[in-house]
Amino acid sequence: MSSSDVDYVFKILLVGDSGVGKSSILLQFTDGYFNENLGSTIGVDFRIKVMEVEDSYGKKKKVKATIWDTAGQERFRTLTSAYYRGAQGVIFVYDVSRKESFEELESWLNEVTTYAADGGKSLVKVLLGNKIDRNPHQVKKAKAQMWAEDKGMLFLQSSAKTTEGITNVFEEVCKKIVESPDLLMRMAEARKTSQINVKSANKGGCC
Repeated sequence: MSSSDVDYVFKILLVGDSGVGKSSILLQFTDGYFNENLGSTIGVDFRIKVMEVEDSYGKKKKVKATIWDTAGQERFRTLTSAYYRGAQGVIFVYDVSRKESFEELESWLNEVTTYAADGGKSLVKVLLGNKIDRNPHQVKKAKAQMWAEDKGMLFLQSSAKTTEGITNVFEEVCKKIVESPDLLMRMAEARKTSQINVKSANKGGCC
């Protein structure tokens, strides 16, 4: 499906520590697939999913979401900085059964602030507690919800294994982007600039 067949093309990032389930979330959402022994992402992987969401007027919009799964390991973090550019949404993932992954969220938020346009202020941000099928939960729901509210984020929970909440998180992100005039305006301006640059390059000329 080409970009002309959809109303919007969004770039959404999954960030968080290694082992929190980012790759499993991505695969479950795009392919309906779960692998307990999935290896760690090296660098960046991305997949595409087309869905329908309602805008603020209740109209259905067809969205092509390009979802980027970034490496969580420290040695690959330098590879991901360029991928914050052009993003409209970021999903901060932690493992509810591993409190260390929750405690590291501040460093991921700092990274987004450093590399995303306008310090990431216009990005739609979601905090996602994954692996809710596991017990015990080391991170209490109320604590995570409070953290998300303090940072101006949505808070959701999921399980890539059971599929609970997986579709909902991406629908919510895309819906929030569609309802954000500033983000849509930025996208339109970026597309216009890109078209101008392509036209200029195609003119060529000899020297």
